[in-house]
Amino acid sequence: MKILRIEVFIFLALLVATMAFRMYHSDKHAHTNGEGESPHLIILGIAQDAGYPQINCKKTCCEKLWGNPEMKKSVSCIGIKDPKTKKAWLIDATPDIKDQLHHLLSDEYTLEGIFLTHAHMGHYTGLMELGREAMGADAVPVYVMPKMKTFIETNGPWDQLVKLNNIKCIPLEHNKPTILTESISIVPMQVPHRDEYSETVGYTINSTDKSALFIPDIDKWDKWDRDINEEIAKVDYAFLDGTFYRNGEIWGRDMSDIPHPFIQESMSYFNKLSASEKNKIYFIHLNHTNPLLDKSSEERQSFDKKRYHVAREGQIVDL
Repeated sequence: MKILRIEVFIFLALLVATMAFRMYHSDKHAHTNGEGESPHLIILGIAQDAGYPQINCKKTCCEKLWGNPEMKKSVSCIGIKDPKTKKAWLIDATPDIKDQLHHLLSDEYTLEGIFLTHAHMGHYTGLMELGREAMGADAVPVYVMPKMKTFIETNGPWDQLVKLNNIKCIPLEHNKPTILTESISIVPMQVPHRDEYSETVGYTINSTDKSALFIPDIDKWDKWDRDINEEIAKVDYAFLDGTFYRNGEIWGRDMSDIPHPFIQESMSYFNKLSASEKNKIYFIHLNHTNPLLDKSSEERQSFDKKRYHVAREGQIVDL
């Protein structure tokens, strides 16, 4: 009887240890059980600029989503929330801003500003919802780099938002922090991308305890004047460009015209990182063709074993 009790005790101890290990690795970097009292980020969208499903797509990647709105994914967007002050900020104004802003501003939060990454359709066209035909916003601060500021202030219909005081463009400088509250700051950093109308930036969001890197668009990691592995080492979370899984993913199109680091490339690039460093990485901004959007795909099954993550809509990470 004594031996049996010892065996039962050992079994229970192993069970508890196994559950704790799994919880540690699944939730170490992703608090998802509701919003706490600490500053935090909330993932409001994970898809590439045109969303998921994508317009006019009748291929297998999207066909099952039409008529199934619960399966859709919103365009890549992150919210910053400070429970102490009830202030919130958006990073990027997407075509899905209506739903994303509704989610962000629950529980009496106020929108204190929008930070833009660049002038591609999924990242700034949501500003139109702030105009007089819709929200009729009053001087919402929109934080922009110099070329982006000029683009908005000198091109319609965006210049009308400025003229009617729906938005107020606040200039940003590369690598210069903007203080949001006594415990939160944000730093823009330029990255190489197709800059037809503006610069492209990623952001580091810092609190007194933790920090997160957000780079939804970049051409290739080795084109940047920084080492992405070193940047990952500086932060607690890294939300990175996961637009395409592999080369050749877009049928009948030269993918060199739309450069992004393929996730297969990124995983090779990050191969020397420790398990704890890989565990920081969340791929975001996934194109509708990306097989990682399908949790049942062979690619996703293999990916999930490598300690990386796909960002999840509604995911909350404490800062």
